[in-house]
Amino acid sequence: MPRKLLVPMVLAALALLPGTVAADQRDRRLDDLFARLQSTARAGEAQAIEQRIWSIWSETADPQAGILLQEGLSAMAHRRFGDALERFDRMVEQAPHFAEGWNRRATLHYLMGNFRASVLDIQRTLDLEPRHFGALSGLGLIYDAVEQPAAALRSFEAAVAINPHLDTIEQRILELRRQLAGRPT
Repeated sequence: MPRKLLVPMVLAALALLPGTVAADQRDRRLDDLFARLQSTARAGEAQAIEQRIWSIWSETADPQAGILLQEGLSAMAHRRFGDALERFDRMVEQAPHFAEGWNRRATLHYLMGNFRASVLDIQRTLDLEPRHFGALSGLGLIYDAVEQPAAALRSFEAAVAINPHLDTIEQRILELRRQLAGRPT
């Protein structure tokens, strides 16, 4: 077989292998992981599944977007928010279909107190990955911070419906339900 025909065939075959599929919110492995997250009762297993989901969400087929993500996360961890924002802005511009890019920028905006910008990025995240329990939790935190308890409750409940192992969110749901019912939290 001529080499010019063999190379595309090999590349196409490699693209079908589980370890080489471009992972992100469209990764086929996520459906199984979300099903397992719903069905497990073991905290350790749920934590491992969550970590695998986050890992897949953080992978991108665009190497430059991956570098920008890592640089932005590093800057954010060192509280260099301006540097992080510059990286994340470039990342979402370069890879607009990468849900985790939008989610990380939403997190940064939240940390910077830019709630409106954070909500816009969360909405984009959820457009791309409606099962993003992290984005839904973040939305609940924003609504909580701006004293919109009913909206916070809806967001937290949506997150827990996807990932029933968000124990701290479950506690806040109970508190918000009591608050909205007029009982002391």
